[in-house]
Amino acid sequence: MEFTQFVGFLIFLTVFTMGFWLLIFALTFIVPYWLFGNLMENFKLRREAKKNKK
Repeated sequence: MEFTQFVGFLIFLTVFTMGFWLLIFALTFIVPYWLFGNLMENFKLRREAKKNKK
């Protein structure tokens, strides 16, 4: 393996690893945060609509 191939392989591994950890971060933190926030906002809107209806 030549030096340029080795550098290319290292760059590929770096990009692949960053993408992998970004995906893990998105699935464990961002998506649940978004879903929980959406559910809480819908709950508040329904509660306000029920309050205004009375």
